[in-house]
Amino acid sequence: MEVPTLVLRRATPWVVIVAAVAAWESVARSGVVTPFMLPAFSVVAERIWSDATSGDLLRNLGLTLYRSLAGFVIATAGGVLLGIGMSANRALRWFFDPVISIGFPMPKIAFLPIVTLWLGYYDVSKITMVVFDAIFPVVTATIAGAQSVDRELIWSARNMGATRRRVLWEVVLPASLPQILTGLQVALPIALIVCVVAEMTMGGAGLGGAMLTASRFADSPGVFAGIVEIGLAGLALVKAMAFLRGRLLLWHPEALAPTNA
Repeated sequence: MEVPTLVLRRATPWVVIVAAVAAWESVARSGVVTPFMLPAFSVVAERIWSDATSGDLLRNLGLTLYRSLAGFVIATAGGVLLGIGMSANRALRWFFDPVISIGFPMPKIAFLPIVTLWLGYYDVSKITMVVFDAIFPVVTATIAGAQSVDRELIWSARNMGATRRRVLWEVVLPASLPQILTGLQVALPIALIVCVVAEMTMGGAGLGGAMLTASRFADSPGVFAGIVEIGLAGLALVKAMAFLRGRLLLWHPEALAPTNA
């Protein structure tokens, strides 16, 4: 790939972001809309800076990331274990397959009132909702990855005396890693989204709770500041997951593809 083309591809997203921010600022200051409906980006940026210097941003961001990542880690462990188990055990597959088939497309946020009744309004209920939503793409990706493993690899391992457990953890799981990571890349934004929605519904601290409080007090800059903060947090998580995927799949063909196309 030529250097100018590479620079252009890397600069394009930033150009789009700068253009969007400039358009936001222009429309907000044009008088077409009121400052309450759309505060200027500069006003929102000042509010974010004020939240950062006061410590509110760090506290709310930390709580939201803690709940999101805690639920994501639990969903990852449970989803991978369940997916591997379903791919290796017919009885387990027979039992859980209807649950996965019905639960995956279902809007799990509908269970939020039930989870609130059972677990209250604190971290446990919010993390539970994250796990409940994020585990489905992990399970389905793991099953798809395990089923796509070359049968010759499994037969070779068994012919060499490997036990069924060793085949699962030393052959099937590594070979399924690309698909599993794809499922994790889907589950991570879901974890953040569900966490914010749960915070906005239950209230309390966190980015979602802060937005809810700002909305109740008609604090328009605070609401838009929360949107920007959540967007930046989501972008950071997605980029971190993409970086982790690249590091874990250095051996995979997708990482070995030529870059001079």
